[in-house]
Amino acid sequence: MATNFKRLSTNLIKWYLLNKRDLPWRKTKDPYKVWLSEIMLQQTTVAQGLGYYLRFLRKFKTLKSLAKANIDAVLKMWEGLGYYSRARNLHFTAQYIQKEFGGKFPNTYDDLLKLKGVGPYTAAAISSFCFNENHVVVDGNVTRVISRLFGIEEDVLNLETKKKIKAFAQNLCDTQSPDVFNQAIMEVGAMVCKTHKPLCSSCPFSKKCLAKKSNLIPKIPFKSKKIKRRPRFFNFSFFIIENESTLIQKRMAKDIWQGLYQFPLVEVDNLEKINSIQSPFNGVVVQSKNTSKVFKQLLTHQTIYSVFHTYYISAKTYEDLKVRNDLDGYLKINIENVVNYAWPRTIDLYLNDLSIPLF
Repeated sequence: MATNFKRLSTNLIKWYLLNKRDLPWRKTKDPYKVWLSEIMLQQTTVAQGLGYYLRFLRKFKTLKSLAKANIDAVLKMWEGLGYYSRARNLHFTAQYIQKEFGGKFPNTYDDLLKLKGVGPYTAAAISSFCFNENHVVVDGNVTRVISRLFGIEEDVLNLETKKKIKAFAQNLCDTQSPDVFNQAIMEVGAMVCKTHKPLCSSCPFSKKCLAKKSNLIPKIPFKSKKIKRRPRFFNFSFFIIENESTLIQKRMAKDIWQGLYQFPLVEVDNLEKINSIQSPFNGVVVQSKNTSKVFKQLLTHQTIYSVFHTYYISAKTYEDLKVRNDLDGYLKINIENVVNYAWPRTIDLYLNDLSIPLF
């Protein structure tokens, strides 16, 4: 029997209109705000991203204000969300739109794809939500819904399987209201067709779901690859100079945390070494020292282990340190101002966890 895509789509949209969450980016057609929400919600849950979204818009109300902003201010607003290349791409793209499009947001799928950090998914989202173009969004939620609904057992990371899933989604899409359809199918994936313990009894596709009929829900979607994370070991030095200043540096290399700030760092090759003294400078006389616990942070392809060693040094020792070491690239700042800089999540947690008084 042929699949009745129209009926499936109608049931989906009816369900969505009755059950949708009240989210601010669903109340606007402003492509700047929709773009921000889509970029921010990549690798970020709605619960975590909502507060960031609202604060970001209070700080940068328009595309123009974002384009004019200093990148450090943008990264500071992004602090804690991770995947900081998203923030750098937002800033770059805001400036690019001002220059190349006269400040007017591109309004077609093809033009949206020209923007840095905008791929097929984000372009489909913006073009459908803001300009009602008939392009389906296919993210992890949609992939899960479509593969279960149509019983797709192939590896969803395979290119041909991705094409198959997109074709099913496009056939299912309500061409009159692609914006509502896209929101609806993502909502089902997020709220009902969950990875674990899906709420099948609440699903608008429950009676037609092939994975449910075949008892394959736990096995679909199938992914063949598993991420292997490379371990890295960071030994940070937190210098407290005369109980009022410290040294920081900006990470400039094309590596994790690019554009964020850190304390002087020595990267070592195993977990044992991060607990030993590994100062990046010569001639440091330690007056007293605290060593933190090991902080562990999981990134997409790396696991970061960090330890922070605290050194209390005098003004004279600091002057000696400057003579014996090249401090180009380091900033001496008042400790009270550490809150004004954008830090990686690990360092932010350390600062919040300090048992020694800073102020």
